[in-house]
Amino acid sequence: MTALTADVASAGCGEGGGRVSVKRTLDEDLMEKLRLIEAALYVAGRPLDLKTLCGILGSRSEDKIRKLARMLVEEYKRRNGAIEVLELDDGRFVMQLKMGYADRVKKLAIRPLLTIGPLRTLSYIAFRQPVTQKQVIEVRGKHAYNHIRELLKMGFITRERCGKDFILRTTDFFADYFGLSRNIQIMKHQLKRIFEKRGEETLPASLGDEDKKEMAEIEEQAFKQESR
Repeated sequence: MTALTADVASAGCGEGGGRVSVKRTLDEDLMEKLRLIEAALYVAGRPLDLKTLCGILGSRSEDKIRKLARMLVEEYKRRNGAIEVLELDDGRFVMQLKMGYADRVKKLAIRPLLTIGPLRTLSYIAFRQPVTQKQVIEVRGKHAYNHIRELLKMGFITRERCGKDFILRTTDFFADYFGLSRNIQIMKHQLKRIFEKRGEETLPASLGDEDKKEMAEIEEQAFKQESR
């Protein structure tokens, strides 16, 4: 990365060459770690917590990984491009398009992860959770068995046995993917607003910048009310 490679390039040769070699090795190691964090955020396409990033880098120190991730945040600020890396209020990090670019290029994106059937089943589970699998099948029909298997495989929901039935809930990955709160009660308020705007109880394949901003405002207002 530009700022980091400059440190290496500015190191002299000749006397103290051993120290220069060590410094170069340390800088290259640091750059490789930053590249790994960058790659992880790019591939994930969602916010990642420090525990996940520690696993990617093989480190036990969340403080060290936090410092590295913050260096990447600053590096992207210096680039001043269309993509940014941000540290969220809850300590997670995310790589995303800057506001104003996403809506203009979203038509070029690959097809949504979910087709309309599984998306409707997922929307029902999210809004009614915790909900039994039996209830989902009664409302969505027998084809929902396949939807549930698909949603489990993709990591959008969890399934926990309860007697002869199963309890279904959404995961943190679901909340992060759609830009919703991980707090279930707040999420339900957000979903209600989305459904009201769409005129049906179905999530869009992805939320636009405007919707994401509104969802963040709903979450912020909810947290303010709880802290009073």
